[in-house]
Amino acid sequence: MKRMTALFSAALLSAGLLSVTAQAQQDPAAPTQSQSTAPAMDFSDQQLQQFVDASEEIVVISQEYTERLQTADDEASMQEVQMEANDKMIEVVEDSGLNVDTFNDIGQAVQQDPELMQRVQEMAQR
Repeated sequence: MKRMTALFSAALLSAGLLSVTAQAQQDPAAPTQSQSTAPAMDFSDQQLQQFVDASEEIVVISQEYTERLQTADDEASMQEVQMEANDKMIEVVEDSGLNVDTFNDIGQAVQQDPELMQRVQEMAQR
């Protein structure tokens, strides 16, 4: 259970990183959704499984790039490592069949809905 909590903590942290990247790629004039409110959406089992699969890969990427960030020499190197990590995480999410916004929406909903978190944790244990 401790591993699952760590998995989702890392995935949600990564989702926050993806959110920053996704917003940076959007039209700056477009309104952005508040990070404090989870979207009122129902997610299919398939979407939740895609979230779980992507999250597991993102944890590995996050660990790898955290180590690289700690050894970065300067601010420019750190930014380069962060951009590379974000690109890889976005690729993993999109390869899972989700788009970044849906991945982030699920991540926010999981944080705010204990029942949904339970569902996702059960899927991750299969």
